[in-house]
Amino acid sequence: MTDKLFQPVRMGDLQLANRVVMAPLTRCRADEPAGDVPGSAMNIEYYRQRSNAGLIISEGTQISPVGKGYMATPGMYSEAQVKGWQAITSAVHEAGSKIVAQIWHVGRVSHPDLTGGAQPVAPSPIAAKLSAYTRNGKQEAAVPHELSVDEIHTVVQQFRQAAANAIRAGFDGVEIHGANGYLVDQFLRDGSNHRTDAYGGSPENRCRFALEVVDAVAAEIGAGRVGIRLSPVTPANDASGSDPQAVFGHLVEALNKRGIAFIHFIEGATGGPRDVPGFDFAWARKTFKGTYIANNGYDRQMALDAVESGQADAVAFGRLYIANPDLVQRLKADAPLSKPNPKTFYAPGPEGYIDYPVL
Repeated sequence: MTDKLFQPVRMGDLQLANRVVMAPLTRCRADEPAGDVPGSAMNIEYYRQRSNAGLIISEGTQISPVGKGYMATPGMYSEAQVKGWQAITSAVHEAGSKIVAQIWHVGRVSHPDLTGGAQPVAPSPIAAKLSAYTRNGKQEAAVPHELSVDEIHTVVQQFRQAAANAIRAGFDGVEIHGANGYLVDQFLRDGSNHRTDAYGGSPENRCRFALEVVDAVAAEIGAGRVGIRLSPVTPANDASGSDPQAVFGHLVEALNKRGIAFIHFIEGATGGPRDVPGFDFAWARKTFKGTYIANNGYDRQMALDAVESGQADAVAFGRLYIANPDLVQRLKADAPLSKPNPKTFYAPGPEGYIDYPVL
């Protein structure tokens, strides 16, 4: 009998061959001089190699030049970017997998050196306690511009347009990046959101931006092709919130009513401990009737157990997919797993990108 992890699953409008998901992974290998364009032969090969996953979630793709937070990350707002992505999605589909685009705006997690001189934006003018890595070296994060209500509406429309562009680029859907201290998450957390208008204060108000983005994207491409990534208790990128259960609880209930395809949960601290208090993931699993994708530190046995027990519908793997392009085959066979080389995570070139061995 085939373990449930390797059995097909329906995820909104998408039929997946298995329940192994490739998590979004920033690799900083887009063509920056050309305008943050993906689609080089190396980019195509990277995604093609990993198309054994039931679903691939692309690396984060900024929805505008101001949404960029790292060097050489790809965008989803220009025609050249759309064309570049078309070559990647075609290769993934030819190899038999499905792929959704992770659309993101990093908000305050940026620097003018990365945004063409533009000041980063955020719910409130509170600088993140972190450094940005730019062509001019390591820079302290800048104090962001507080978005006006009209500017918030503009960003919502940029998310909508990015979703439309993703479908034109051949993606099967999108994942809205609502995690890890980026713009959507910045609105959800009272550590970064001190607003006193309709977008700040109460849990309902802090969820407003996230839900407006979801509604705009769903109206554009259909709710069955929309997912969102959430990390209720992670401290990543200086994210902090005093009441995650109240805020994210309201958000999960509201998302459930909208019938989106999936929520992709980072359980615990991103890339760190899983046992961080403050949010009941088991409650979220029971409350949300769409697909629950679990993420954060899962190994083979944890993934098998989570899907078999119904704790999750699917499991996303990040670092394991960097070093094991044939991860599904290795998990099926219980074969040894290669370890990734962190020095090559964000470095240019093929080393540590498309040269990991397969069985």
